[in-house]
Amino acid sequence: MKLNKLILAAVAGAFFFTSCSSDDDSISAPKGDYDNGLIILNEGGFQVGNSSVSFLSQEDVLENNIFSGVNGGVALGDTGQDIGLNGDYAYIVVNNSHKVEVVNRYTFERIGAITTDLDNPRYIAFSGNKGYITNWGDPTDTTDDYVAVLDLDTNTISSTISVGEGPEAIVANNGKLYVAHKGGYGQGNTVSVISTPNNEVVTIEVGDVPNSLEVKDNKLYVLSGGLPSWAPTETGGTLTVVNLSDNSVTTSLDFPDTDHPSNMVVEGNKLYYTIGDGIYGMDLSATSLPSASMFTTTAQGVYGVYSFEVKNDKVYVGDALDYSSNGKVYIYSLTGTLEQDLTVGVIPSGFYFN
Repeated sequence: MKLNKLILAAVAGAFFFTSCSSDDDSISAPKGDYDNGLIILNEGGFQVGNSSVSFLSQEDVLENNIFSGVNGGVALGDTGQDIGLNGDYAYIVVNNSHKVEVVNRYTFERIGAITTDLDNPRYIAFSGNKGYITNWGDPTDTTDDYVAVLDLDTNTISSTISVGEGPEAIVANNGKLYVAHKGGYGQGNTVSVISTPNNEVVTIEVGDVPNSLEVKDNKLYVLSGGLPSWAPTETGGTLTVVNLSDNSVTTSLDFPDTDHPSNMVVEGNKLYYTIGDGIYGMDLSATSLPSASMFTTTAQGVYGVYSFEVKNDKVYVGDALDYSSNGKVYIYSLTGTLEQDLTVGVIPSGFYFN
């Protein structure tokens, strides 16, 4: 993802100024109304059909419902799940509409929709000239889950790759795909590794219910939430680190049995995640989990952080509130100072920097 922005430089820690080098005397003009800012995907209610997209500009101007606004009132669909940014395009995965909407990422003008060979699509990643979309298929069938291969030249599904139950988060790295098997209606504990040249699949066992994946310096970081309190046996979460040279697990850090972490983000040399209303951070090199949160969102009444991102020393938190009213987005400093409070669409579920 490319973020075009003015370069802010600190001088003696006392003030900031905007700098243009002698080799670049001009600042690139925005490519559209939605260049240079933050895209917020609002999931909407399941079977309600009120998914939407919000945009926060660098000037801190918030605009809601940009997909419908740009495209003559066309509804985005039912249950916005993920957005993938690739080249000049944004691919919006709409789960219960069983489709991917394709728009220009800078203008949000609709290019078209991919509606065939998708069945409960979840998340998208890109490798080479292909996109890869995880699909649950029929959630009650444990054997029909797959990754759909998207031809980016034609925006059609060219093939599918069968995988285990409940594929969710997906990341691409060096010709391989890593897929977290959260388990769909069940609870999984594996990550699939798919070699894109031949679609060969191997699996790595991780903690119960993996929900987040990040790749950094030839390592795969997997955060698992653990089995919930209503499972036959509750388990805590696990942070697993995998050496991508041989897919071996090098580190496994276990949370207490009642701690269920989620929303892992790697930013710089830090790893961040959430538990309930708490925001946690640790060095990537750490050999133990932090004993306390960096800060909490208690003052804002956030029962549980629904969506989360860390970028440029700011923490972004999405609050689904009652899951039917318009949700909230809170932006904090890394020390927990609340800097912005935004009202967005129903169930803010993802942040994407454009």
